[in-house]
Amino acid sequence: MITVKVRDNEPFEKAFKRFTKACEKSGLMADIKRHQHYEKPSEQKKRRMNQARRKMRKLMAEMNR
Repeated sequence: MITVKVRDNEPFEKAFKRFTKACEKSGLMADIKRHQHYEKPSEQKKRRMNQARRKMRKLMAEMNR
């Protein structure tokens, strides 16, 4: 569970912004979006393969620089 302690004399907006950044960094929002609908195992595999391809392309592009 993500927690953010509000510091003394800290505005709520600033604490809320820190909380949202912590949620993004932990991947919580992406996980919630992914679990809103059922994803078939074949779709999961396809999504993971596409992610791996994108990651490889990015690494190869960096190596060629």
